[in-house]
Amino acid sequence: MPDAAGGPLIWRVAVPSPLRKLFDYLPPGGDVGQASQPGVRLRVPFGRGNRIGVLVEVVQGTSLPLNKLKRVATVLDQAPVINADLLEFLSWTADYYHHPLGEVVLGALPRALRRGRPVPEQGTPGWTLSPAGGDLDAEQLRRAPRQKALLEILRRHPAGLSEPELSKRLVSWRAPMRAFLSRHLVQRISIPLLQTSDPDLSQPPSLNPKQQQAAESIFSASREFAAFLLNGVTGSGKTEVYLELINRLALAGRQALVLIPEIGLTPQIVSRFRGRLKAEVVVLHSGLSEKERFEAWLAARDGRASVVIGTRSAVFTPLKNPGIFIVDEEQDPSFKQQDALRYSARDLAVVRAQMCATPVVLGSATPSLETLHNVASGRYTQLNLPLRAGEATPPSLEVVDIRGRSLQSGLSEPLLAALESCVESYEQAILFINRRGFAPSYICRSCGWVAECDRCDANMVLHRPEELLLCHHCASRRSPPAACPRCGSSEFRHQGLGTQRVVETLSARLPRARIYRVDRDSTKRKGAFEALIESMHGGETDIVVGTQMVAKGHHFPNVTLVGVVDADSGLFGVDFRSGERMAQLLLQVAGRAGRGQKPGRVMIQTHHPDHPLLRALVESGYGAFATNALAERAEAALPPFAHMALLRAEAQRLEACERFLSAALECGEGMGVESINLLGPVPAPMARRAGRYRSQLFVESGHRGPLHRFLKSWLSELERLPSARRVRWSLDVDPQEII
Repeated sequence: MPDAAGGPLIWRVAVPSPLRKLFDYLPPGGDVGQASQPGVRLRVPFGRGNRIGVLVEVVQGTSLPLNKLKRVATVLDQAPVINADLLEFLSWTADYYHHPLGEVVLGALPRALRRGRPVPEQGTPGWTLSPAGGDLDAEQLRRAPRQKALLEILRRHPAGLSEPELSKRLVSWRAPMRAFLSRHLVQRISIPLLQTSDPDLSQPPSLNPKQQQAAESIFSASREFAAFLLNGVTGSGKTEVYLELINRLALAGRQALVLIPEIGLTPQIVSRFRGRLKAEVVVLHSGLSEKERFEAWLAARDGRASVVIGTRSAVFTPLKNPGIFIVDEEQDPSFKQQDALRYSARDLAVVRAQMCATPVVLGSATPSLETLHNVASGRYTQLNLPLRAGEATPPSLEVVDIRGRSLQSGLSEPLLAALESCVESYEQAILFINRRGFAPSYICRSCGWVAECDRCDANMVLHRPEELLLCHHCASRRSPPAACPRCGSSEFRHQGLGTQRVVETLSARLPRARIYRVDRDSTKRKGAFEALIESMHGGETDIVVGTQMVAKGHHFPNVTLVGVVDADSGLFGVDFRSGERMAQLLLQVAGRAGRGQKPGRVMIQTHHPDHPLLRALVESGYGAFATNALAERAEAALPPFAHMALLRAEAQRLEACERFLSAALECGEGMGVESINLLGPVPAPMARRAGRYRSQLFVESGHRGPLHRFLKSWLSELERLPSARRVRWSLDVDPQEII
């Protein structure tokens, strides 16, 4: 396709592949019309087959010989499926995280579009009464009871019912429907999968002065980029501020993207938003069916959905008219993707808001040190909600020194007595232990042999009542041995405790208490977590024993006691963020207590009552802890006062990892960049996982710009190393966990 200026037009296409580049193609033959716009999907020849790609740009000329270029096989869309703004954002993401653009762009599409399928019809088949059916006298059907029943059902649902919904209400509806259809009493329609719920028209709670001030400050910047930290203690009503802002913006036809850290938080948040907003609210997370996710994606892209609520991948959702980005519990590590494209959804939300010239709100009771550093640097504006909403007061924090105490499966007598009193008073309690299973170690009494995973550097965890040993890292499982493989003894003991063991002990001590266990094992069945929420609100559960699934975002007004069974597990971690993570988790779970009118009490069991982290939290609160932690980070030149990337390698043999990372180190040092420090290589904290050895190399710099320029040049060199083909390697920019 020659251009009037004399050079050929080249289509540059993002194709999913490990190569960090766009691929040049000749345009397809014939008149492609509007389909040459960036953002349309293409089927292109690639290697020995065809792949689906996305057109990124049309340029004049190429550095490749024209006779080497292949021609685009098919244009799949008449209009872009990805608009220009989102395409720019995805390109920025790929560049910042040094990830192949093709994988980033295609990864942002629903699976059906990635496979080359056309945009499907929106909605599901359904039925509604025709005008003639609406005028039909039901008495005319007194001798046809099934037809009469169907008529009454359809009249109660004038917007129509889908076929699955009809089946729920009338088992044998198809025969009477055929009779109605022959008389033109009904008509086929398409029922949207996403239907707006009727909002609760009762008066919402009035914002208190601090909430109102925060909402006004954010709304005043609604036509420009501004980043806000909404720093509110647990129970301070951050969600009410979100609802006020979203409602105002939705009335102006603008959309809100709300990111939450966990799928488990979705039902109550969605229910609350749908009950309060006169707008369509859609949900995006991995627990939905492919059709549900696709319908929500289309509704957001076309502007029909005013609010999108989702987990981290929802940050890539297309929006027709974005008005605000909200990241709730912004400190949560779940916002960081740990494989493939290792992005931070929180950081990308800030970048996307800047590109869209809209405000972004980061909400937290325990903000990350990075966010607090941005506040101190003047990049973010902090808005404080220092008091709990309504009449609720902050819970009291009590450290329980368990040194020398007799414990029942890790539970001290003061904590057990407090639980007993709580149950007798018809109040609810939460026990937090961040370890599932029954016991984390299974040991021979005679020689001390410990059951270890054959594929990981980790102990097997005993699970009951299945009587299985499970690895929580690679999911390996086996039955406990009848005899010790080292000495032949048949006497074993279990050491340590998990959620199952705590529940067993509590059930024996408090036989009348209704106890619910919440961890990944107990909530695998669909709807199990929602059932817990309902049972808590309905007063059908007395004590919840759970992992960090119970620590975040839940509002249980009758919970007056929270017990932290083992606070010591997070006090001495290998990651420099361990203390920060533990402080945040402790205060998050503590925040579940005393959210109603009754005061709350938090009991933290520890063998280290004088630990500086615990003392700072209990005596001075999170703000004092964060100030001290930031000072320590600054002195040690650690993030957020430095910038870091992590080169990871894994292989079947440790030598392959070491050979590649040593070559990478030599290559990086040979580039002679003074502002870059290379540290390592060193084994990962868990050096062997799922049968593969893992090592890593740290890259550190005091400034972000030099770091990224180095990484770009360095990666192109690494791709040419012979040893790179013998390992699985990846780059993690701004790593959040050293795993």
